[in-house]
Amino acid sequence: MPEEALETQELKDKLEEAGEASEAEEERNGRGPTPWTMWLSLSTAVIAVLAAIASLEAGANANDAIVRKDDAILHQAKADDAWAHYQAAGIKAVVYATQAEGASRPELAAKWQGEAERERSAQRGRKDEAEAEEVRVDEMDEKAAHNLHVHHQFAKSVTVFQVSIALAAIAALTRRKPMWWVSLAAGGAGAAFFALGILLH
Repeated sequence: MPEEALETQELKDKLEEAGEASEAEEERNGRGPTPWTMWLSLSTAVIAVLAAIASLEAGANANDAIVRKDDAILHQAKADDAWAHYQAAGIKAVVYATQAEGASRPELAAKWQGEAERERSAQRGRKDEAEAEEVRVDEMDEKAAHNLHVHHQFAKSVTVFQVSIALAAIAALTRRKPMWWVSLAAGGAGAAFFALGILLH
């Protein structure tokens, strides 16, 4: 999800600009940075790192879901082909059996009956192949759905982390400590979605 990483980087840049402006103002006023602003910077950096990791995980799981869905489509095509061959073998078996019944000579009847048995045997093999492919389709669909679910958890964490970073930037600009606490609470919510994504992974 490159656009999510870009937004996180833009928010981080804005926070750094706000921090530099605050430091310049503090130097003009003869004061150094307050301890909470140092913690604000540190907590925001940690949240930005978690947002970057969550963004990578969200993208990786989305890609995995697409690959697994493609595999499901491939196996469904193979299953459809196997079912088509199954039906064709059944039709051939009926045609050969009909020819055997209507044959004027016993050796021709035996030949056509042998062909009918061969087609029935091929039909059984095709049925097993088709059923096996359909099982693979179901497995791939389940895995794709799971990867998509994990992707959503990481995407939620990225969004909440970005909100947290934006709130931290506001806290730095306005010098309001309560806004930093709100930022930390949002970061905690993002961390919960992140942890859920890790557990589901």
